[in-house]
Amino acid sequence: QAQLVESGGGSVQSGGSLRLSCADSARTFSGYTVGWFRQAPGKEREFAAGITGSGGSTYYADSVKGRFAIFRDNGKNTVYLQMNNLKPEDAAVYYCAARSSGSIYASGSYRYWGRGTQVTVSS
Repeated sequence: QAQLVESGGGSVQSGGSLRLSCADSARTFSGYTVGWFRQAPGKEREFAAGITGSGGSTYYADSVKGRFAIFRDNGKNTVYLQMNNLKPEDAAVYYCAARSSGSIYASGSYRYWGRGTQVTVSS
């Protein structure tokens, strides 16, 4: 089973960039579609981006499209989320997850989750 660990969070000013990483220490990543979700205080967890096991298809929430890019290096068992032009509304805890079945956009489709990494964006 996947064992996911996120890193790369931090504090940036509005307009800045961060790159998040999601590493699978169990080295099973290549078989999974992986999603990035985020959860701000008082809000529900929401889908941000997803990528299929081969990396051939990517999916984005409308709110991040054109600013975020998801990609993966299966040789390194790592999925990345490049976040550019960050806005205060992007501030949240970001989680990566490996999907078991179902819609790529639904958190219930994901079986394995990391513990999250905090992203803070100041205006």
